[in-house]
Amino acid sequence: MTCNSSHANEHSIRRVAIVFSGGPAPAANAVITSAAVSFLDNGCEVIGLQNGYSHFLEYNGDVSTLQAGVAYQQLGLDDVIGKRNRRGIIIGTARANPGKAIKQPSDLADPEKNRQLLNICQALADLGVDALISIGGDDTLRTANLIHMVQEQLPAGTPRMRVVHLPKTIDNDYRGIDFTFGYFTAVGVLADEIKALRADAEATGAYFVCETMGRKSGWLAYGAGIAGEANLIVSLEDLEGALVEDETIVDEATGVETTVSKLNIDALVDKIVRMIIARDAQRKSYGTIVLAEGLAEALPHRYLKDLPRDPHGHISIGDLDIGKIISKEVMKEYAERTGRKKKVNGLQLGYESRCSPPHAFDVMLGSQLGVGAYRALVEEGINGHMVSVTGQLDLVYVPFEELVHPDTLKTDVRHINPGSDFHRLARFLETKDEIG
Repeated sequence: MTCNSSHANEHSIRRVAIVFSGGPAPAANAVITSAAVSFLDNGCEVIGLQNGYSHFLEYNGDVSTLQAGVAYQQLGLDDVIGKRNRRGIIIGTARANPGKAIKQPSDLADPEKNRQLLNICQALADLGVDALISIGGDDTLRTANLIHMVQEQLPAGTPRMRVVHLPKTIDNDYRGIDFTFGYFTAVGVLADEIKALRADAEATGAYFVCETMGRKSGWLAYGAGIAGEANLIVSLEDLEGALVEDETIVDEATGVETTVSKLNIDALVDKIVRMIIARDAQRKSYGTIVLAEGLAEALPHRYLKDLPRDPHGHISIGDLDIGKIISKEVMKEYAERTGRKKKVNGLQLGYESRCSPPHAFDVMLGSQLGVGAYRALVEEGINGHMVSVTGQLDLVYVPFEELVHPDTLKTDVRHINPGSDFHRLARFLETKDEIG
């Protein structure tokens, strides 16, 4: 069956696959269902890969092993209509990393290193897939680009599928788009929690050190902290000056020494304690502090050396609980300086925001991105692009090569620019007592 679009011509698509990878995000189903409906309404078949690429990594060429309902779902209109506001991910997700062995472009020609990527291409070709819609974060964008590139290694005449990517992360740290779907929902959920904790802190004369998600940037911490009226927000973008110290790490296997910049815990504790003392002077014996979880990766090596890593090489930040680490040090330092006790509670926030009911804006944004996948593949006939929006949700299409480093094939993270108006907004709203 071929899409019945007048735009389709030589770019006709009979069957499209949708894959979602990485952590959940509010409005995920708005993206998936809007993309599916767009193709289904135009005579195309749609399948959703079940739990990311998990069932396709070790494909052996026997298509009978790819069972409908297990490896993938055949999606019809009844499966997707009215599901835009549904929580969760109707096709599931996972963190499988088929391009883990690829470190540079030349690796794409290595039969062992490209094996899982080619397995995916072969499996989808055997399922009759003409185009792949990838939805996920920066690691998933990297995988989409590798699948796009590895097909160049295929013999002439081998079926190829076109690939587009839709950006997803509640961390909002994507290049090529201003805001990612799910970000505003997550900010709202976390802000409500921080406001509730602020009321608890005021009632009990205590402080809360809240760790929010945000492995590589502080967008979520800053958004939640601003909306939740936190008294102090710190993220990776703030690591400069006294908050940074050099640490020499010795590789146990080779004995090679490496000097790296790390978070100066003493300086961060000092910053927080000075703020608390300043608020005490104003008879404000309570407050909330927001830390981005990515600060955990900047902790001294002794905290990180024994932690497990996920398939993409990231440490298990959740096992660290930086909020508790810092809160204990703050209580100790405050007591030493003042001779008084202060209750400082450390806690992690975040997972509860990933499948919360999506904010209307995130549903609108996600829906436009889903429709954008159809328009990119069928109406525009493009390949190897990320679907994005600008202005009043106007669609734009960004080539993969503008988002992925040509030598490392890694994606670049979009940080908050220190000194930018957004960054200054938080500084303006924070307690004006000297916090350095």
